[in-house]
Amino acid sequence: MEARPTTLKRLKLGKLKVVRRSLLQRYEQQPFISCLAGFYSCRWKRYQRERTEPGKCCCNMRECMFFPLLVAAFCFSLVFLYTWGEGKNDYNSFDWYNYGNLGFWFLWSLVILIVAAVLFAYISLLLVLAMCLLAEGQQLYLHWSHKIGTFLVLGFSIASLFALSILWRDHRKTVRLSFQVTAPYLHIGAIAIMVLLAWPVALHAIRADKKVTQVIIVGPYLAILLFLFLIPLGMYSPCIREMGTLGPKPALIGHRGAPMLAPENTEMSFLKTIEHGGDGLETDVAISYDGVPFLMHDDTLRRTTNIEEVYPNDTGKAASFFSWDALQKLNAGTWFLKNKPFVGMGSLSKADQNQRNILTGTCGSAKSWMSSSKSRRLNAIWSGKKAVYIPADALAPKQHPSIKVLWLHNSVRSFVQSVAPGFQHTMGRKAPIEDLLKHNIVKLNLVYTEMSSEDIRKYAEANITTNFYVVNEPWLYSLAWCSGAHSVTTNAVHLLKNLSQPLFLMTPQQYNIMWILTDLTSAFLISLIFALHWCREKNLSSCAQDNNPMIESGGSYNKFKTELSNMPAVLA
Repeated sequence: MEARPTTLKRLKLGKLKVVRRSLLQRYEQQPFISCLAGFYSCRWKRYQRERTEPGKCCCNMRECMFFPLLVAAFCFSLVFLYTWGEGKNDYNSFDWYNYGNLGFWFLWSLVILIVAAVLFAYISLLLVLAMCLLAEGQQLYLHWSHKIGTFLVLGFSIASLFALSILWRDHRKTVRLSFQVTAPYLHIGAIAIMVLLAWPVALHAIRADKKVTQVIIVGPYLAILLFLFLIPLGMYSPCIREMGTLGPKPALIGHRGAPMLAPENTEMSFLKTIEHGGDGLETDVAISYDGVPFLMHDDTLRRTTNIEEVYPNDTGKAASFFSWDALQKLNAGTWFLKNKPFVGMGSLSKADQNQRNILTGTCGSAKSWMSSSKSRRLNAIWSGKKAVYIPADALAPKQHPSIKVLWLHNSVRSFVQSVAPGFQHTMGRKAPIEDLLKHNIVKLNLVYTEMSSEDIRKYAEANITTNFYVVNEPWLYSLAWCSGAHSVTTNAVHLLKNLSQPLFLMTPQQYNIMWILTDLTSAFLISLIFALHWCREKNLSSCAQDNNPMIESGGSYNKFKTELSNMPAVLA
Protein backbone atom coordinates (compact mmCIF):
# COMPACT_ATOMS: atom_id res chain seq x y z
CA MET A 1 0.00 0.00 0.00
CA GLU A 2 2.92 2.37 0.70
CA ALA A 3 4.43 1.79 -2.70
CA ARG A 4 1.48 3.33 -4.52
CA PRO A 5 1.65 6.80 -2.84
CA THR A 6 5.37 6.78 -3.54
CA THR A 7 4.73 6.01 -7.21
CA LEU A 8 2.13 8.78 -7.47
CA LYS A 9 4.50 11.18 -5.79
CA ARG A 10 7.24 10.30 -8.26
CA LEU A 11 4.76 10.69 -11.10
CA LYS A 12 3.70 14.17 -9.99
CA LEU A 13 7.33 15.19 -9.45
CA GLY A 14 8.22 13.88 -12.91
CA LYS A 15 5.34 15.78 -14.47
CA LEU A 16 6.45 18.97 -12.77
CA LYS A 17 10.01 18.49 -14.07
CA VAL A 18 8.75 17.94 -17.59
CA VAL A 19 6.50 20.99 -17.38
CA ARG A 20 9.40 23.06 -16.07
CA ARG A 21 11.62 21.82 -18.89
CA SER A 22 8.90 22.60 -21.41
CA LEU A 23 8.43 26.12 -20.08
CA LEU A 24 12.16 26.74 -20.00
CA GLN A 25 12.53 25.54 -23.56
CA ARG A 26 9.79 27.96 -24.57
CA TYR A 27 10.89 31.05 -22.68
CA GLU A 28 14.54 30.46 -21.70
CA GLN A 29 16.96 33.05 -23.03
CA GLN A 30 19.24 31.72 -25.77
CA PRO A 31 21.31 34.69 -26.97
CA PHE A 32 23.20 32.88 -29.74
CA ILE A 33 20.15 31.24 -31.32
CA SER A 34 18.15 34.44 -30.80
CA CYS A 35 20.70 36.39 -32.81
CA LEU A 36 20.77 33.77 -35.55
CA ALA A 37 17.00 33.58 -35.86
CA GLY A 38 16.62 37.31 -35.45
CA PHE A 39 18.90 38.21 -38.33
CA TYR A 40 17.66 35.37 -40.54
CA SER A 41 13.94 35.29 -39.74
CA CYS A 42 13.33 38.45 -37.69
CA ARG A 43 12.13 36.12 -34.93
CA TRP A 44 13.90 37.37 -31.84
CA LYS A 45 11.58 35.77 -29.24
CA ARG A 46 12.01 32.17 -28.13
CA TYR A 47 8.33 31.27 -28.48
CA GLN A 48 8.43 32.34 -32.16
CA ARG A 49 10.87 29.59 -33.05
CA GLU A 50 10.51 25.85 -33.45
CA ARG A 51 13.03 23.06 -33.20
CA THR A 52 13.32 20.42 -35.86
CA GLU A 53 11.91 17.13 -34.64
CA PRO A 54 14.02 14.02 -35.27
CA GLY A 55 13.15 12.50 -38.63
CA LYS A 56 11.30 15.64 -39.77
CA CYS A 57 12.23 18.20 -42.44
CA CYS A 58 14.14 21.28 -41.33
CA CYS A 59 11.47 23.62 -42.75
CA ASN A 60 8.04 23.71 -44.34
CA MET A 61 7.40 23.07 -48.02
CA ARG A 62 7.64 26.74 -49.05
CA GLU A 63 10.97 27.19 -47.32
CA CYS A 64 12.25 23.93 -48.82
CA MET A 65 11.48 25.28 -52.27
CA PHE A 66 13.17 28.63 -51.59
CA PHE A 67 16.36 27.34 -49.95
CA PRO A 68 17.84 26.12 -53.29
CA LEU A 69 17.38 29.67 -54.62
CA LEU A 70 19.44 30.95 -51.70
CA VAL A 71 22.20 28.47 -52.52
CA ALA A 72 21.98 29.38 -56.22
CA ALA A 73 22.27 33.09 -55.39
CA PHE A 74 25.38 32.34 -53.36
CA CYS A 75 26.96 30.31 -56.17
CA PHE A 76 26.20 32.81 -58.94
CA SER A 77 27.33 35.79 -56.87
CA LEU A 78 30.56 33.96 -56.01
CA VAL A 79 31.20 33.15 -59.67
CA PHE A 80 30.56 36.74 -60.74
CA LEU A 81 32.70 38.20 -57.95
CA TYR A 82 35.60 35.92 -58.86
CA THR A 83 35.14 36.55 -62.57
CA TRP A 84 35.01 40.32 -62.20
CA GLY A 85 37.79 40.40 -59.60
CA GLU A 86 40.17 38.47 -61.84
CA GLY A 87 39.33 40.88 -64.68
CA LYS A 88 40.99 43.78 -62.89
CA ASN A 89 43.75 43.65 -65.49
CA ASP A 90 41.30 45.12 -68.05
CA TYR A 91 39.38 47.58 -65.86
CA ASN A 92 40.90 50.56 -67.65
CA SER A 93 39.79 49.28 -71.07
CA PHE A 94 36.29 48.66 -69.71
CA ASP A 95 36.03 52.20 -68.32
CA TRP A 96 37.25 53.77 -71.55
CA TYR A 97 34.75 51.65 -73.48
CA ASN A 98 31.96 53.14 -71.38
CA TYR A 99 33.45 56.59 -71.84
CA GLY A 100 33.18 56.19 -75.60
CA ASN A 101 29.52 55.18 -75.31
CA LEU A 102 28.35 57.48 -72.52
CA GLY A 103 30.46 60.55 -73.21
CA PHE A 104 31.75 61.05 -69.64
CA TRP A 105 34.42 59.41 -67.51
CA PHE A 106 33.66 57.30 -64.44
CA LEU A 107 35.27 54.32 -62.70
CA TRP A 108 32.42 51.94 -63.49
CA SER A 109 34.66 48.93 -63.01
CA LEU A 110 35.35 49.81 -59.37
CA VAL A 111 31.66 50.45 -58.67
CA ILE A 112 30.71 47.05 -60.10
CA LEU A 113 33.41 45.37 -58.01
CA ILE A 114 32.14 47.03 -54.81
CA VAL A 115 28.52 46.14 -55.58
CA ALA A 116 29.46 42.53 -56.35
CA ALA A 117 31.43 42.25 -53.10
CA VAL A 118 28.60 43.74 -51.01
CA LEU A 119 25.96 41.47 -52.55
CA PHE A 120 28.16 38.40 -52.11
CA ALA A 121 28.83 39.31 -48.47
CA TYR A 122 25.09 39.75 -47.88
CA ILE A 123 24.06 36.43 -49.42
CA SER A 124 26.99 34.66 -47.71
CA LEU A 125 25.81 35.96 -44.34
CA LEU A 126 22.32 34.60 -44.97
CA LEU A 127 23.71 31.21 -45.92
CA VAL A 128 25.99 31.12 -42.85
CA LEU A 129 23.03 31.99 -40.63
CA ALA A 130 21.01 29.20 -42.24
CA MET A 131 23.82 26.68 -41.70
CA CYS A 132 24.16 27.72 -38.06
CA LEU A 133 20.41 27.40 -37.47
CA LEU A 134 20.46 23.95 -39.05
CA ALA A 135 23.41 23.01 -36.87
CA GLU A 136 21.40 24.08 -33.81
CA GLY A 137 18.41 22.00 -34.91
CA GLN A 138 16.20 25.03 -35.59
CA GLN A 139 13.60 25.22 -38.33
CA LEU A 140 14.36 27.63 -41.16
CA TYR A 141 12.14 30.57 -42.00
CA LEU A 142 13.64 33.31 -44.17
CA HIS A 143 12.05 36.72 -43.71
CA TRP A 144 10.27 38.15 -46.76
CA SER A 145 12.69 41.09 -47.01
CA HIS A 146 15.63 38.67 -47.29
CA LYS A 147 13.75 36.72 -49.93
CA ILE A 148 13.47 39.87 -52.01
CA GLY A 149 17.17 40.51 -51.45
CA THR A 150 17.97 36.96 -52.55
CA PHE A 151 16.05 37.45 -55.80
CA LEU A 152 17.89 40.75 -56.40
CA VAL A 153 21.31 39.13 -55.87
CA LEU A 154 20.41 36.18 -58.08
CA GLY A 155 19.06 38.42 -60.85
CA PHE A 156 22.01 40.82 -60.73
CA SER A 157 24.58 38.02 -60.82
CA ILE A 158 22.95 36.14 -63.71
CA ALA A 159 22.36 39.33 -65.72
CA SER A 160 25.96 40.47 -65.16
CA LEU A 161 27.42 37.12 -66.18
CA PHE A 162 25.23 37.10 -69.29
CA ALA A 163 26.30 40.65 -70.21
CA LEU A 164 29.96 39.71 -69.77
CA SER A 165 29.56 36.67 -72.00
CA ILE A 166 28.03 38.83 -74.75
CA LEU A 167 30.00 42.08 -74.53
CA TRP A 168 33.36 40.81 -73.26
CA ARG A 169 33.85 37.31 -74.58
CA ASP A 170 37.61 37.32 -74.09
CA HIS A 171 37.02 37.72 -70.37
CA ARG A 172 36.26 34.00 -70.16
CA LYS A 173 39.79 33.33 -71.38
CA THR A 174 41.12 35.54 -68.60
CA VAL A 175 39.21 33.50 -66.02
CA ARG A 176 40.54 30.25 -67.46
CA LEU A 177 44.07 31.61 -67.26
CA SER A 178 43.53 32.62 -63.64
CA PHE A 179 42.67 29.04 -62.73
CA GLN A 180 46.22 28.05 -63.66
CA VAL A 181 47.57 30.04 -60.72
CA THR A 182 44.66 30.09 -58.26
CA ALA A 183 43.34 26.52 -58.64
CA PRO A 184 45.45 25.02 -55.79
CA TYR A 185 44.14 27.66 -53.39
CA LEU A 186 40.55 27.48 -54.64
CA HIS A 187 40.78 23.74 -53.93
CA ILE A 188 41.71 24.43 -50.30
CA GLY A 189 38.84 26.91 -49.98
CA ALA A 190 36.33 24.41 -51.38
CA ILE A 191 37.54 21.73 -48.94
CA ALA A 192 37.17 24.18 -46.04
CA ILE A 193 33.56 24.89 -47.05
CA MET A 194 32.82 21.15 -47.14
CA VAL A 195 34.20 20.79 -43.61
CA LEU A 196 31.89 23.54 -42.37
CA LEU A 197 28.92 21.96 -44.14
CA ALA A 198 29.66 18.66 -42.41
CA TRP A 199 28.06 19.91 -39.17
CA PRO A 200 24.47 20.44 -40.41
CA VAL A 201 24.72 17.49 -42.83
CA ALA A 202 25.75 15.12 -40.03
CA LEU A 203 23.11 16.49 -37.66
CA HIS A 204 20.18 15.96 -40.02
CA ALA A 205 21.48 12.71 -41.49
CA ILE A 206 21.80 11.07 -38.06
CA ARG A 207 18.42 12.42 -36.91
CA ALA A 208 16.68 11.09 -40.02
CA ASP A 209 14.46 8.10 -39.21
CA LYS A 210 14.61 6.55 -42.69
CA LYS A 211 17.59 5.10 -44.49
CA VAL A 212 16.45 6.67 -47.77
CA THR A 213 16.50 10.13 -46.22
CA GLN A 214 19.97 9.54 -44.85
CA VAL A 215 21.23 8.47 -48.28
CA ILE A 216 19.64 11.54 -49.92
CA ILE A 217 21.41 13.81 -47.41
CA VAL A 218 24.81 12.13 -47.19
CA GLY A 219 25.14 10.75 -50.74
CA PRO A 220 25.57 14.03 -52.68
CA TYR A 221 27.77 15.43 -49.93
CA LEU A 222 30.19 12.49 -50.07
CA ALA A 223 30.19 12.53 -53.90
CA ILE A 224 31.20 16.20 -54.00
CA LEU A 225 33.78 15.62 -51.29
CA LEU A 226 35.34 12.70 -53.19
CA PHE A 227 35.45 14.80 -56.36
CA LEU A 228 37.28 17.59 -54.51
CA PHE A 229 39.72 15.10 -53.00
CA LEU A 230 40.69 13.78 -56.44
CA ILE A 231 40.48 16.93 -58.58
CA PRO A 232 44.19 17.82 -58.11
CA LEU A 233 45.03 14.76 -60.23
CA GLY A 234 43.84 16.67 -63.30
CA MET A 235 45.11 20.08 -62.24
CA TYR A 236 47.78 21.92 -64.26
CA SER A 237 49.72 25.05 -63.37
CA PRO A 238 52.97 26.25 -64.98
CA CYS A 239 53.89 27.75 -61.62
CA ILE A 240 54.15 24.25 -60.11
CA ARG A 241 57.58 23.27 -61.38
CA GLU A 242 60.88 21.80 -60.27
CA MET A 243 63.49 24.11 -58.79
CA GLY A 244 65.95 25.47 -61.32
CA THR A 245 63.57 25.17 -64.28
CA LEU A 246 62.14 28.71 -64.06
CA GLY A 247 63.18 30.90 -66.98
CA PRO A 248 64.40 34.51 -66.82
CA LYS A 249 62.09 37.30 -65.78
CA PRO A 250 60.13 38.68 -68.77
CA ALA A 251 61.25 42.10 -69.96
CA LEU A 252 58.87 44.98 -69.20
CA ILE A 253 57.80 47.19 -72.09
CA GLY A 254 55.91 50.34 -71.15
CA HIS A 255 52.51 50.49 -72.84
CA ARG A 256 52.43 54.05 -74.23
CA GLY A 257 55.01 54.79 -71.60
CA ALA A 258 53.90 54.60 -67.96
CA PRO A 259 50.20 55.56 -68.19
CA MET A 260 49.59 54.88 -64.49
CA LEU A 261 52.21 57.49 -63.58
CA ALA A 262 51.88 60.10 -66.35
CA PRO A 263 49.65 60.90 -69.35
CA GLU A 264 50.05 58.24 -72.04
CA ASN A 265 52.18 58.83 -75.15
CA THR A 266 53.91 61.88 -73.71
CA GLU A 267 57.58 62.47 -73.09
CA MET A 268 56.94 62.47 -69.34
CA SER A 269 55.33 59.04 -69.61
CA PHE A 270 58.31 57.57 -71.47
CA LEU A 271 60.80 59.07 -69.04
CA LYS A 272 58.84 57.58 -66.13
CA THR A 273 59.14 54.16 -67.75
CA ILE A 274 62.90 54.50 -68.09
CA GLU A 275 63.17 55.89 -64.55
CA HIS A 276 61.47 52.80 -63.10
CA GLY A 277 63.65 50.35 -64.98
CA GLY A 278 61.50 49.53 -68.00
CA ASP A 279 63.20 47.48 -70.70
CA GLY A 280 61.33 48.98 -73.64
CA LEU A 281 58.61 51.27 -74.90
CA GLU A 282 55.49 50.70 -77.00
CA THR A 283 53.75 53.58 -78.70
CA ASP A 284 51.31 54.46 -81.47
CA VAL A 285 52.21 56.75 -84.36
CA ALA A 286 49.88 59.02 -86.33
CA ILE A 287 50.66 61.57 -89.05
CA SER A 288 49.50 65.17 -88.96
CA TYR A 289 47.86 66.82 -91.97
CA ASP A 290 51.19 68.42 -92.93
CA GLY A 291 53.15 65.17 -92.58
CA VAL A 292 54.62 65.41 -89.06
CA PRO A 293 54.57 62.11 -87.13
CA PHE A 294 53.26 62.32 -83.56
CA LEU A 295 52.25 59.84 -80.87
CA MET A 296 48.53 59.16 -80.57
CA HIS A 297 46.54 55.96 -80.05
CA ASP A 298 42.95 57.05 -80.71
CA ASP A 299 41.51 58.15 -84.04
CA THR A 300 40.30 61.38 -82.43
CA LEU A 301 41.78 63.75 -79.85
CA ARG A 302 38.74 63.81 -77.58
CA ARG A 303 39.90 61.34 -74.90
CA THR A 304 43.48 62.43 -74.23
CA THR A 305 43.55 66.18 -74.95
CA ASN A 306 41.62 69.34 -74.10
CA ILE A 307 40.28 69.69 -77.65
CA GLU A 308 36.79 70.48 -76.28
CA GLU A 309 38.21 73.71 -74.88
CA VAL A 310 40.51 74.69 -77.76
CA TYR A 311 38.56 73.42 -80.78
CA PRO A 312 35.03 72.69 -79.49
CA ASN A 313 33.59 72.29 -82.99
CA ASP A 314 36.18 69.69 -84.06
CA THR A 315 36.00 67.12 -81.25
CA GLY A 316 34.93 64.36 -83.63
CA LYS A 317 37.51 65.21 -86.27
CA ALA A 318 40.26 62.65 -86.95
CA ALA A 319 43.61 63.48 -85.38
CA SER A 320 45.39 63.20 -88.74
CA PHE A 321 43.30 66.08 -90.16
CA PHE A 322 44.98 68.62 -87.86
CA SER A 323 48.19 70.40 -88.74
CA TRP A 324 51.17 70.11 -86.44
CA ASP A 325 50.86 73.77 -85.43
CA ALA A 326 47.23 73.18 -84.43
CA LEU A 327 48.16 70.06 -82.48
CA GLN A 328 50.83 71.90 -80.50
CA LYS A 329 48.16 74.16 -79.02
CA LEU A 330 46.54 71.19 -77.25
CA ASN A 331 47.35 69.95 -73.77
CA ALA A 332 47.71 66.16 -73.41
CA GLY A 333 47.96 66.13 -69.61
CA THR A 334 45.00 67.91 -68.04
CA TRP A 335 42.65 64.99 -68.72
CA PHE A 336 44.97 62.72 -66.70
CA LEU A 337 44.76 64.92 -63.61
CA LYS A 338 41.01 65.35 -63.99
CA ASN A 339 39.87 61.79 -64.72
CA LYS A 340 42.48 59.71 -62.85
CA PRO A 341 41.99 56.81 -65.26
CA PHE A 342 43.47 53.98 -63.17
CA VAL A 343 42.36 52.53 -59.86
CA GLY A 344 45.09 53.07 -57.26
CA MET A 345 47.23 55.18 -59.60
CA GLY A 346 50.02 57.32 -58.23
CA SER A 347 49.83 61.10 -58.03
CA LEU A 348 52.05 63.45 -59.99
CA SER A 349 54.47 65.73 -58.21
CA LYS A 350 53.81 69.46 -58.32
CA ALA A 351 56.62 69.90 -60.83
CA ASP A 352 55.07 67.29 -63.11
CA GLN A 353 51.61 68.79 -62.71
CA ASN A 354 52.88 72.19 -63.80
CA GLN A 355 54.61 70.75 -66.86
CA ARG A 356 52.75 71.28 -70.11
CA ASN A 357 52.19 67.89 -71.73
CA ILE A 358 51.90 68.73 -75.42
CA LEU A 359 51.71 65.96 -77.98
CA THR A 360 55.12 64.34 -78.45
CA GLY A 361 56.56 64.51 -81.97
CA THR A 362 58.04 61.14 -82.87
CA CYS A 363 61.26 62.08 -84.61
CA GLY A 364 62.10 65.26 -82.76
CA SER A 365 61.51 63.92 -79.26
CA ALA A 366 62.58 60.31 -79.64
CA LYS A 367 66.27 61.14 -79.40
CA SER A 368 65.85 62.89 -76.04
CA TRP A 369 63.98 60.19 -74.11
CA MET A 370 65.68 57.24 -75.78
CA SER A 371 69.09 58.66 -74.98
CA SER A 372 68.14 58.44 -71.30
CA SER A 373 68.79 54.69 -71.48
CA LYS A 374 72.34 54.72 -72.83
CA SER A 375 73.45 52.24 -70.20
CA ARG A 376 71.22 49.47 -71.54
CA ARG A 377 69.63 48.33 -74.77
CA LEU A 378 66.11 49.76 -75.21
CA ASN A 379 63.32 48.11 -77.21
CA ALA A 380 60.81 50.30 -79.06
CA ILE A 381 57.63 48.88 -80.58
CA TRP A 382 55.97 51.15 -83.15
CA SER A 383 52.42 50.63 -84.36
CA GLY A 384 50.09 52.63 -86.57
CA LYS A 385 49.06 52.45 -90.20
CA LYS A 386 51.01 55.56 -91.22
CA ALA A 387 54.12 54.91 -89.18
CA VAL A 388 55.99 54.02 -92.38
CA TYR A 389 56.45 57.72 -93.08
CA ILE A 390 58.85 58.07 -90.15
CA PRO A 391 62.34 58.77 -91.57
CA ALA A 392 64.11 55.45 -91.22
CA ASP A 393 67.50 56.96 -90.38
CA ALA A 394 66.02 58.83 -87.40
CA LEU A 395 65.75 55.64 -85.35
CA ALA A 396 68.04 53.29 -87.21
CA PRO A 397 70.25 51.17 -84.96
CA LYS A 398 73.41 52.56 -86.56
CA GLN A 399 72.38 56.04 -85.38
CA HIS A 400 71.33 54.85 -81.91
CA PRO A 401 73.09 51.57 -81.07
CA SER A 402 71.33 51.31 -77.72
CA ILE A 403 67.93 51.22 -79.44
CA LYS A 404 66.29 48.11 -80.90
CA VAL A 405 63.22 48.94 -82.99
CA LEU A 406 60.52 46.29 -83.48
CA TRP A 407 58.21 46.83 -86.46
CA LEU A 408 54.68 45.51 -86.00
CA HIS A 409 52.47 46.55 -88.91
CA ASN A 410 52.15 43.87 -91.59
CA SER A 411 50.85 45.59 -94.75
CA VAL A 412 54.05 47.57 -95.53
CA ARG A 413 56.56 45.13 -94.11
CA SER A 414 58.49 44.67 -97.37
CA PHE A 415 58.96 48.42 -97.78
CA VAL A 416 60.19 48.83 -94.23
CA GLN A 417 62.65 45.96 -94.68
CA SER A 418 64.11 47.76 -97.72
CA VAL A 419 64.43 51.24 -96.19
CA ALA A 420 65.27 50.19 -92.61
CA PRO A 421 67.03 46.82 -92.67
CA GLY A 422 68.05 47.26 -89.03
CA PHE A 423 64.46 47.04 -87.78
CA GLN A 424 63.41 43.74 -86.22
CA HIS A 425 60.02 42.50 -87.38
CA THR A 426 57.23 41.22 -85.19
CA MET A 427 53.75 39.86 -85.92
CA GLY A 428 50.52 40.36 -83.99
CA ARG A 429 49.04 36.89 -84.42
CA LYS A 430 50.06 33.27 -84.21
CA ALA A 431 51.17 31.63 -87.46
CA PRO A 432 53.01 28.50 -88.61
CA ILE A 433 56.73 28.65 -87.89
CA GLU A 434 57.56 28.23 -91.59
CA ASP A 435 55.60 31.38 -92.50
CA LEU A 436 57.20 33.38 -89.72
CA LEU A 437 60.72 32.42 -90.74
CA LYS A 438 59.91 33.16 -94.39
CA HIS A 439 59.04 36.79 -93.50
CA ASN A 440 61.98 37.16 -91.07
CA ILE A 441 59.69 37.46 -88.03
CA VAL A 442 61.72 37.32 -84.81
CA LYS A 443 58.98 38.14 -82.26
CA LEU A 444 55.26 37.59 -81.78
CA ASN A 445 53.25 40.37 -80.13
CA LEU A 446 50.12 38.62 -78.81
CA VAL A 447 47.19 39.53 -76.59
CA TYR A 448 47.67 37.89 -73.20
CA THR A 449 44.55 35.72 -73.53
CA GLU A 450 46.45 33.68 -76.15
CA MET A 451 49.14 32.75 -73.63
CA SER A 452 50.19 29.10 -73.83
CA SER A 453 53.36 27.64 -72.38
CA GLU A 454 53.38 24.98 -75.09
CA ASP A 455 53.22 27.55 -77.92
CA ILE A 456 55.85 29.71 -76.24
CA ARG A 457 58.21 26.75 -76.05
CA LYS A 458 57.51 25.78 -79.67
CA TYR A 459 58.29 29.27 -80.99
CA ALA A 460 61.34 29.61 -78.74
CA GLU A 461 62.84 26.49 -80.32
CA ALA A 462 62.72 28.36 -83.65
CA ASN A 463 64.37 31.46 -82.06
CA ILE A 464 61.09 33.40 -82.15
CA THR A 465 60.38 35.25 -78.91
CA THR A 466 56.95 36.17 -77.57
CA ASN A 467 55.56 39.37 -76.09
CA PHE A 468 52.11 39.57 -74.44
CA TYR A 469 49.98 42.68 -73.97
CA VAL A 470 48.59 44.29 -71.86
CA VAL A 471 49.72 42.64 -68.61
CA ASN A 472 49.13 44.77 -65.50
CA GLU A 473 48.29 42.41 -62.64
CA PRO A 474 51.02 40.59 -60.66
CA TRP A 475 49.23 37.22 -60.97
CA LEU A 476 49.08 37.54 -64.75
CA TYR A 477 52.71 38.62 -64.96
CA SER A 478 53.62 35.65 -62.75
CA LEU A 479 51.78 33.32 -65.12
CA ALA A 480 53.64 34.80 -68.10
CA TRP A 481 56.92 34.33 -66.23
CA CYS A 482 56.18 30.70 -65.39
CA SER A 483 54.98 30.03 -68.95
CA GLY A 484 58.28 31.24 -70.40
CA ALA A 485 57.23 34.53 -72.00
CA HIS A 486 60.16 36.70 -73.06
CA SER A 487 58.52 40.09 -72.49
CA VAL A 488 55.20 41.75 -71.65
CA THR A 489 53.71 45.12 -72.52
CA THR A 490 52.37 46.72 -69.35
CA ASN A 491 50.87 49.87 -67.85
CA ALA A 492 52.46 49.03 -64.47
CA VAL A 493 56.23 48.89 -64.96
CA HIS A 494 56.70 50.46 -61.52
CA LEU A 495 54.77 47.61 -59.84
CA LEU A 496 55.92 44.55 -61.79
CA LYS A 497 59.57 45.55 -61.63
CA ASN A 498 59.54 44.85 -57.89
CA LEU A 499 58.55 41.17 -58.25
CA SER A 500 61.57 39.03 -57.40
CA GLN A 501 59.82 35.74 -58.23
CA PRO A 502 56.42 34.64 -59.56
CA LEU A 503 53.49 34.55 -57.19
CA PHE A 504 52.13 31.07 -56.38
CA LEU A 505 55.44 29.43 -57.35
CA MET A 506 55.98 26.02 -55.73
CA THR A 507 57.58 22.67 -56.47
CA PRO A 508 55.50 19.55 -57.23
CA GLN A 509 56.65 18.05 -53.92
CA GLN A 510 55.42 21.09 -52.00
CA TYR A 511 52.06 20.97 -53.75
CA ASN A 512 51.65 17.24 -53.13
CA ILE A 513 52.31 17.77 -49.43
CA MET A 514 49.77 20.62 -49.34
CA TRP A 515 47.21 18.52 -51.21
CA ILE A 516 47.62 15.39 -49.06
CA LEU A 517 47.62 17.33 -45.77
CA THR A 518 44.48 19.20 -46.81
CA ASP A 519 42.64 16.00 -47.71
CA LEU A 520 43.74 14.10 -44.61
CA THR A 521 42.96 16.96 -42.24
CA SER A 522 39.53 17.55 -43.77
CA ALA A 523 38.71 13.82 -43.74
CA PHE A 524 39.65 13.63 -40.04
CA LEU A 525 37.57 16.68 -39.12
CA ILE A 526 34.54 15.51 -41.07
CA SER A 527 34.74 12.04 -39.50
CA LEU A 528 35.07 13.63 -36.06
CA ILE A 529 31.99 15.81 -36.68
CA PHE A 530 29.90 12.81 -37.74
CA ALA A 531 31.13 10.82 -34.70
CA LEU A 532 30.29 13.66 -32.30
CA HIS A 533 26.76 13.97 -33.67
CA TRP A 534 26.21 10.23 -33.50
CA CYS A 535 27.39 10.06 -29.87
CA ARG A 536 25.33 13.09 -28.88
CA GLU A 537 22.12 11.78 -30.44
CA LYS A 538 22.67 8.36 -28.85
CA ASN A 539 23.19 9.91 -25.40
CA LEU A 540 20.16 12.17 -25.78
CA SER A 541 17.90 9.25 -26.67
CA SER A 542 19.20 7.25 -23.69
CA CYS A 543 18.66 10.15 -21.30
CA ALA A 544 15.13 10.68 -22.59
CA GLN A 545 14.20 7.07 -21.77
CA ASP A 546 15.83 7.16 -18.33
CA ASN A 547 14.22 10.47 -17.27
CA ASN A 548 10.69 9.84 -18.56
CA PRO A 549 8.57 8.66 -15.55
CA MET A 550 5.70 7.48 -17.72
CA ILE A 551 7.96 5.10 -19.54
CA GLU A 552 9.15 3.70 -16.20
CA SER A 553 5.58 3.18 -14.94
CA GLY A 554 4.44 1.62 -18.19
CA GLY A 555 1.96 4.46 -18.91
CA SER A 556 0.87 5.57 -22.30
CA TYR A 557 3.00 8.27 -23.88
CA ASN A 558 0.02 9.77 -25.68
CA LYS A 559 -1.94 9.98 -22.45
CA PHE A 560 1.03 11.60 -20.75
CA LYS A 561 1.36 14.11 -23.57
CA THR A 562 -2.33 15.02 -23.25
CA GLU A 563 -2.05 15.48 -19.50
CA LEU A 564 1.13 17.50 -19.97
CA SER A 565 -0.66 19.95 -22.25
CA ASN A 566 -3.14 20.65 -19.46
CA MET A 567 -0.53 21.04 -16.70
CA PRO A 568 0.29 24.75 -17.19
CA ALA A 569 -3.40 25.59 -16.65
CA VAL A 570 -3.57 23.40 -13.52
CA LEU A 571 -0.38 24.94 -12.15
CA ALA A 572 -1.72 28.38 -12.81
